[in-house]
Amino acid sequence: MSYSFTVNGVLRTTEEDKPLLRYLRDDLKLFSVKDGCSEGACGTCTIVVDGKAVKSCVLTTKKAVGKTILTVEGLPEHEQEAFVYAFGKVGAVQCGFCIPGMVMAGKALIDRNPNPTEADIKKAIRGNICRCTGYKKIIEGIALTAAILRGDEKIDPELEKGDIYGVGDRAFRTDVRGKVLGTGAYCDDVEMEGMVHGSAIRSQYPRARVLDIDASAALAMPGVLAVLTAEDVPNNKVGHIQQDWDVFIAKGDITRSVGDAICLVVAEDEKTLEKAKKAVKISYEPLEPVRTIQEAMAEDAPKLHPNGNLCQQRHVTRGDAKTALANSKYVVTQSYKTPFTEHAFLEPECAVAFPYKDGVKVYTSDQGVYDTRHEISIMLGWEQDRIVVENKFVGGGFGGKEDVSVQHLAVLAALKVQKPVKVKLTRQESIRFHPKRHYMEGTFTLGCDENGIFTGLDCEIYFDTGAYASLCGPVLERACTHSVGPYCYQNTDIRGFGYYTNNPPAGAFRGFGVCQSEFALESNINLLAEKVGISPWEIRYRNAIEPGKVLPNGQIADCSTALKETLLAVKDVYEANADHAGIACAMKNAGVGVGLPDKGRAKLVVRDGIVELYSAASDIGQGCATVFLQILSQTTGLPRLLLRNMGANSEVAPDSGTTSGSRQTLITGEAVRMAAADLRKDMDEVGGDLAKLEGKEYFAEFFDPTDKLGADVPNPKSHVAYGFATHVVILDDEGRAKEVYAAHDSGKVVNPTSIQGQIEGGVLMGLGYALTEDFPLKDCVPQAKYGTLGLMRADQIPDIHAIYVEKEELLPFAYGAKGIGEIATIPTAPAVQGAYYARDHILRTSLPMENTYYSKKK
Repeated sequence: MSYSFTVNGVLRTTEEDKPLLRYLRDDLKLFSVKDGCSEGACGTCTIVVDGKAVKSCVLTTKKAVGKTILTVEGLPEHEQEAFVYAFGKVGAVQCGFCIPGMVMAGKALIDRNPNPTEADIKKAIRGNICRCTGYKKIIEGIALTAAILRGDEKIDPELEKGDIYGVGDRAFRTDVRGKVLGTGAYCDDVEMEGMVHGSAIRSQYPRARVLDIDASAALAMPGVLAVLTAEDVPNNKVGHIQQDWDVFIAKGDITRSVGDAICLVVAEDEKTLEKAKKAVKISYEPLEPVRTIQEAMAEDAPKLHPNGNLCQQRHVTRGDAKTALANSKYVVTQSYKTPFTEHAFLEPECAVAFPYKDGVKVYTSDQGVYDTRHEISIMLGWEQDRIVVENKFVGGGFGGKEDVSVQHLAVLAALKVQKPVKVKLTRQESIRFHPKRHYMEGTFTLGCDENGIFTGLDCEIYFDTGAYASLCGPVLERACTHSVGPYCYQNTDIRGFGYYTNNPPAGAFRGFGVCQSEFALESNINLLAEKVGISPWEIRYRNAIEPGKVLPNGQIADCSTALKETLLAVKDVYEANADHAGIACAMKNAGVGVGLPDKGRAKLVVRDGIVELYSAASDIGQGCATVFLQILSQTTGLPRLLLRNMGANSEVAPDSGTTSGSRQTLITGEAVRMAAADLRKDMDEVGGDLAKLEGKEYFAEFFDPTDKLGADVPNPKSHVAYGFATHVVILDDEGRAKEVYAAHDSGKVVNPTSIQGQIEGGVLMGLGYALTEDFPLKDCVPQAKYGTLGLMRADQIPDIHAIYVEKEELLPFAYGAKGIGEIATIPTAPAVQGAYYARDHILRTSLPMENTYYSKKK
């Protein structure tokens, strides 16, 4: 039987009944149609069918018979240009994976209603998830597109051209066009001659002994090329910092989570691959799992790793907290719990590896090509330079793509079969496999004097790091060092412990441990304010750090510190709504700090009249690729058309460190500025004629040393810089979050358009963490699907006011810029909690919070 329908004006016929998503991508190569979940939950595959927005993963070729189908590729050029300009101008594009689906939802709406209201747009895209932007900029982008198509607004080609592209300018991001039109490649869009496919068979049990692996039936199937097991791995361990993560669980060994890979099947096509996976027979002896921190701590608990179940611990002290608290006028002690949470980036993990020169090359979606190279080299026992890692577009990360996931498996398969191999995770595999935000249990004791001036903090923090370490140590450390908050007091005793369980692993997630500890601290501050008899705003202002004063870790606050300015920026709106509003402050480091060699590197090459920028800094949607060009333009005076960012590729670009710790803008941005200053000097000598500098290279490395944790110096420098923020959340009469005022000190704002989207997206992620998102587990097995994670949608968002303050005196690095990526999420949850406490005086000590408008709506 054949099925016929029209796609982008062309009649198409197929004999196969399959999801329309697969037909559009696999048969017609329409790669604007993204596969985010294949479950009808995320909206990345949205197309227009007979004038209506439809998710192509739930429509089949059989059901599409006779229909007229439109994808981004089929839009008239004037409509494509309208969407590109509008989305670029307002800053609607970050990671970009959701954007073609948003465009098509917008297209269907505008055709039906050429002058849509904000409410109309929210309703039209409510089936499309965005994890980056907070939706506000996408809504503005669709509204502007509609205005352009009506003739009420005009496209200004000068904006994308970028003759004005310096620091502080509203720059049109370099990746907008490729992401809006779907022409930019993510890993799953890569096709290579002779490419085959790989997929792991993963454990049925969180804890079980693997008794046997019988792949004989699969290997006998035509088109099956290999089944790889632990025996095929030179060194069967990977791990970002601790190499405790098995590549495959070997026969006779014990699984640690349901994400564990037992073997990898490689086949010529995906249909054969799925059949072959079902033919592999694995026998297990199920074992009782370790479900909780308490079970992991028990004396008779099974050891999940050779050294036991305590993965990491930290002890951070300064002064004498015990005496300070004993002498305090007021003391509050309270325990808190925060849940595992899922990153829910829109692009599932995918990699393509192939034999290359005397080694292997892998296209990846990750947060650090050199880190991925390092982990693969450990697995193979190779010199690192035999492995080349290159980023394609990265469809969101938020910390969840710091660990290797599929990259190393693709490499193993490519080397085995000597062909290009694509390995990708289904959405459910991704949910089960990659590290989450740590579950926390913590008890916090905070004291103050009669005026509300903080005297000391004692706290004990327990993290569930799940089956593997991932970044447990650094995340736990950051939770401890930031649990003090951005205030002035010198007596702290903070103990942190991270325990292994058989839950999915936990690791880096936007905020990096600080979301958990700041929720607890800021909640305690509200209780202290009540005891003192002053407002939550006033107690924070009295204790707020300012330039020249000493943070609780001993670091002297630098000249750019503007926490008090963020508090003043929201004072009036908070006080006008104090009986139904909450307020919270936060600080977050920029750069790795704590004595580690955190270096930014950049290389410039003048080639064919263009300045090429090489820096292996992964742009995961935060926009560093554009920020670097703005710094380059600012320093050299050159327009954007003469500047090109060459992307993250370990073969040609210097190591610029992981995209983590809100570090790239400052750390690598300063390296770019240094190299650009050398270029500018030479340009001045040749009268600005780039042709006379053809072939010249400029390299710079930036490193500003810090002191290690616990350094025996009076005022240790823990980090190069800190960002500061104050958020206010206002509830309406029904208890919904109506408005959020998010005031941020990020130093010099390089791109005002991008920072607004970063703040809005961070706020919405924080609201979800506080109110709707959860990651339920049953005997260590995740119970959620993408559609049930509780991710906020466009029709649920409050009005978010992104405010940024800039002091005249700034840090001397990267034009005074500091990172924004993480801190935007941190203060939101405690501000929501404070708003509910002000409203009904019920203290909610766990997330997502109970007895709210949102919990009642579930």
